[in-house]
Amino acid sequence: MRVAYHKLVRDQMPEIIAAAGRQPVTRVLDQADYQAALRAKLLEEAHEAQAAPDGQLASELADVLEVLQALAAAHDMSWEDVVSEAVRKRAERGGFANRIFLEYVDQARLRPAGARGSSSGISGWLIGVAVALRKDAVRER
Repeated sequence: MRVAYHKLVRDQMPEIIAAAGRQPVTRVLDQADYQAALRAKLLEEAHEAQAAPDGQLASELADVLEVLQALAAAHDMSWEDVVSEAVRKRAERGGFANRIFLEYVDQARLRPAGARGSSSGISGWLIGVAVALRKDAVRER
């Protein structure tokens, strides 16, 4: 009976499968397919970590870490590059130690004084700013 997997596996998996008396059929991916397969593998491992009981979480997180390291290397990034970016983002936005859970955000429409129009969002705001600046420029002439 054939069982299809169609996924990236660790380097020693073909030997482990063969040692169990089964016959794996594999291929080596080109760079673009490898990068895409690593991204898919990251999601697979993240879902497994999410579903893991506490006693298996460390093992699943180790799998996520392995994929992250391979993905960085596949994109010519060093692990130090990734860690440096994590440190930068933590300094800029914080970490998760405070356990803050964002429920929702009330969105207020921002419109500069004197702005007109029915446009909404950032584009409407920018149009309003342009109109206000133009009126100021005309008044100064």
